Parts: sequence; structure tokens; C-alpha cells
Amino acid sequence: MKLGKLPNKYLSKLLAKIPEYDSRIALGASLGEDAALVDMGGKYLVATTDPITFATDQIGWYAVNVNANDIATMGGIPKWMMANLLLPKNITENDIENIFTQLIDACTEFNINLIGGHTEITNTVNTPVLMGCMLGEVDKGKEIKSSGAIEEDSIIITKGIPIEGSAILALERESLLLSKNISQKNIDASKKLLKTPGISIVRDAQVAITTVQVHAMHDLTEGGLAQGLREIAQASNLGMQIFQDKIPMVECSKDFWISLDLNPLGVIASGSLIICVKDEDTSNVIKSLNSHGIEASKIGNMKKRGYGIKISSHGKDEDLPVFNQDEITKIFN
Repeated sequence: MKLGKLPNKYLSKLLAKIPEYDSRIALGASLGEDAALVDMGGKYLVATTDPITFATDQIGWYAVNVNANDIATMGGIPKWMMANLLLPKNITENDIENIFTQLIDACTEFNINLIGGHTEITNTVNTPVLMGCMLGEVDKGKEIKSSGAIEEDSIIITKGIPIEGSAILALERESLLLSKNISQKNIDASKKLLKTPGISIVRDAQVAITTVQVHAMHDLTEGGLAQGLREIAQASNLGMQIFQDKIPMVECSKDFWISLDLNPLGVIASGSLIICVKDEDTSNVIKSLNSHGIEASKIGNMKKRGYGIKISSHGKDEDLPVFNQDEITKIFN
């Protein structure tokens, strides 16, 4: 099979086989949802897991951020984390200590307690692989699901795309980019995207949910914007219309996608958040995000299911592209 997430159609079949034995599961394994919800009385426990598999010297920092993002998109506050760390035989003690320092520092930034996990040296990996499990809380009635979008909702995106993919290429494939005549200035600027604006959407989500009633949120991971939009549409059983010229692009990496023949709509894009709200609430959300230093743009609207999932450019509607694997995996194959 191809690298990356399992295809949605195949994954849906697998998820349908999972039984539920506990009535406290308010939201279990579901396509397009960022986390599970378990009834704990006055609150829901929010639970998620995400791995970091791309080679990176910031693996611990990545793991905390992407897992915290999943908790935040459900309207929750990230609280506790466990980390399962698989390490290659050639790893050094200094490398291991760096990963632990990254985990601890990133958890401290979000007031998350690192409560345990597992570490192992194994022949099965060539580079470190970190699988995070994060738990959080949300008050009942304040939870937000990807499936909560409503017809005619505005679709808002924070920042530009693809922040994470741009940073990964600049950090991990600098020589390739230079060979494609990408300027050192743009490569260096793209490296900085990892921390500024960064791949966290925790603050984006918290600003949005304290401004208006948010119907749905979803962060952009593997598969990028196209995958994230499709997952919201499928989870909500709706269609959508996206306007190509309204999608904000990271300026310093625009040349990457042309030179490498990659479609940025399908590139891993942590750092941006999709927010669905009533159309009349759009300006309030964008103004509030802007006032907190977070760029935001309306890029489309939710439609009836029969409309399909469309992207509009120059007055012409086409189906939103489907990517069977994240575009960036073509470079890491």
C-alpha cells in the first residue's frame, strides 16, 4: 500500500467493525474526528493519539504539538500525555536526552503533565518514531466535533498553508531545494515556520470558541487542506464549495511546490485550523483571531451533500482533488 494514512473508504470499513462495550463512550472511533470522548460525569475525557514518523530533529516538540492540537479542536484543554518512543540501534544518549528535553519543554509550554510511556531500542526502525497519547477535558455541552458543521456554515482557515510541510522540506531536504534553484532566503524563512507561526492551533481554537458558537473544527495533518476539508464534509454528511483564490498560501514556500511538482493542497499542514461557524458570525471570528495576532480567512461554505465537494477557480467548479497519499511522501520515498 502507499505511504501515509489509509484511504478513507477502506478505513471506514475497518472502523465499522469495532464494538463498543462501555456506555460512557460519547464518541468513539470515527472517520474525520480528531479525538474520542468518554463521559466522566460533569466533563468529557478527550483522548487522542498521533505518531511522528517523518525524520526530524524536533520529534519530541512535534509530538506534543500535534496531539495537543487534536484535543483543542474538540474544544478541550490538553492535560496529560504519554509517549511511546521507538529508537534505532545507532541512537546516542545525547540524542535520547534531546528528545526527552523537547517533550518536557513542549509539555511545560502548554501546562501538560507527561505521565508515562515506553522507550525501546529496536531493529525495526531506522530513525526515531514517537507515538503520543494525549488526554484532556471539556465541559459537557462545550465539546466540538468535526461532524457538527451545518449547511451554509462559513469555512474559515487560520494562517496559511502548508506550514508544516514547508518547514519539513526546508529542514530535511535543503540540498534538494537548492538543487531546484530555490533561494537560500526562502529556505531559511521556511525553516522558521516550525516555531513562527508554528504548528500549534491550540490558541486558534481557544480564541474561536470563546468568541462565537463554533459548529466544527479540524486541524490539518497528513493529506493537508484537501484531506481536512473532505473529512469535515464526510463526517457532517454535507458538501462544500471552496474558493481557490481565497486559500492563503505561505509566501516563502510557494516556489517549493512548482519546482517539486507537488500540489500544496495535499501537503501536511499542521499549524492551520479549519473552523465552521454561522455565516453571520464569520467577521466576528476573523476579527477576534486577528486581534490575537492570528491570520484568518473565509475560504468557502458548507453545502447540501448532493452538491459534492467542489473547489471553484475563475468561475469554474471542479471536484476537490483526492490525494491517495500526502504529497510530501513523494519526496521521502
